[in-house]
Amino acid sequence: MSLTGAERQELLFDLSRMGSSGRAEAEDPNTFKRTFLPVREHVRAFDPSVALVLGARGAGKSELFRAAVQEQLLPSIIRNTREARNLRGIEQTEWLTGHPLGKEFTDAAGIRRFFDSQALKAEAERDLWFAYLMRTLRKHLGNSPITQSEMMQVPGAEIRKVVEAFRSLESEPLLAIDELDRKLEGQDRWIVISYDELDVIGGYDWDSMIASIRGLVGFWATYSRRWTRIRPKIFLRTDLFRRHGQSFGADLIKLAANRAEITWSDRNLYAMLVKRIANASERLADYCRQSRVKFDEDPDLGLIPRLEKDTDAKPLIEKVAGQFMGANLKKGRTFPWLLTHVRDGNGHAIPRALVRLIEEAATQERERPLATYNRLLDPRSIRRALDVVSKEYVLQVNTHELPWLPGVERRLKGHGVPMDRRAVENLLAENWGESWSQDQSNVRPPADNTSQLTDLLLEIGVFGSRPQRKLDVPDLFLAGLGLTRKGGVKKR
Repeated sequence: MSLTGAERQELLFDLSRMGSSGRAEAEDPNTFKRTFLPVREHVRAFDPSVALVLGARGAGKSELFRAAVQEQLLPSIIRNTREARNLRGIEQTEWLTGHPLGKEFTDAAGIRRFFDSQALKAEAERDLWFAYLMRTLRKHLGNSPITQSEMMQVPGAEIRKVVEAFRSLESEPLLAIDELDRKLEGQDRWIVISYDELDVIGGYDWDSMIASIRGLVGFWATYSRRWTRIRPKIFLRTDLFRRHGQSFGADLIKLAANRAEITWSDRNLYAMLVKRIANASERLADYCRQSRVKFDEDPDLGLIPRLEKDTDAKPLIEKVAGQFMGANLKKGRTFPWLLTHVRDGNGHAIPRALVRLIEEAATQERERPLATYNRLLDPRSIRRALDVVSKEYVLQVNTHELPWLPGVERRLKGHGVPMDRRAVENLLAENWGESWSQDQSNVRPPADNTSQLTDLLLEIGVFGSRPQRKLDVPDLFLAGLGLTRKGGVKKR
């Protein structure tokens, strides 16, 4: 079917607004349900017996957290995935938020002051989470004296006062939760306490973040065997798990024995993208159906694509953007190109970056139409969009997870990759002792030297490894770090 100019502009407008900048946290509550994809490989994360959920940066841990805790989508997930229906207890489970707690918790500076004031660090790390667990469970503890105690009354930001009040209660908190656990067992119910955004809990203070996570892991490693119906769900970045597993010791091994890992196959990535496109508007839903994509329909989740394999999405992608990223095959095939260019240095494609790539390309086309042959997107718009996505992604990482990354950008900006590892380390060594943030003082990377920092950047996917000790930077980070690719094609 041939598109008129007006029809094309309408479809591009819908496409440019399909994903709230690709971030689950930014998604409007009214549209989140229709953009959320229940992935059967991720369903195990909802099992009450699974305490630890791992995923790379941007893998969608926060989206799962929001789906279960904030939007209460478990009934819809159960309805649409056989794997969820097979999980014992999932329908009798209430999900509560243990972190983030907003104004009911302290800020990064408060965390640092609290740990600096404590003589017994290990005890403080665990008491912190026990005290705030009590506050999270307040409504489930009835009208007992403990709910009227100072621990429940002081503002959540007063972390030292909360913990001191908790300690003054001696064994009462333990007895109260023991009783609640027995009550839940008698009712055949579960309560899951979910912990997300732990990688920002200490701000730029790496030691405070590790101490907080170590305390949380230690606390639940101790009590998860005591309480059978009050269960933790700790969402943790995979690189933190691997890098600091030894710091957390045997406690983490206990929790990690039964863990879920959030990974994305190419099929699921394209299913996620197609779902967002189809649910963005009726016009786009019809457009997808014309490309032979089949859907199930759910009253809450909207249209859910049925893709048996990733290539089931290929007709739609090629209808949107053409078969090639240029005049012919020399520029690459569009279908694999999209995923290849939103992968990090470890080869993980980032779902939010894929969504943003298509959104931004649609915006570029609305402002500067280039597409021909009845397509919606031109390869040139997609390539320009990639630079925008890279800059946005690095900015999000800078402000949210890696506040020291601007120091890496400042030292490497303007250089071309691939680059010898020694040359990279020499650049990183410049002004090593200065703050690595332009906005805050004393921000340091979690490394003692440039070799350790380079290893970390490889581990978290900012760098990729090449033969002969060469380092590359994936397109996801390239423009955002102000780098160029040696021998790259000049953009038009």
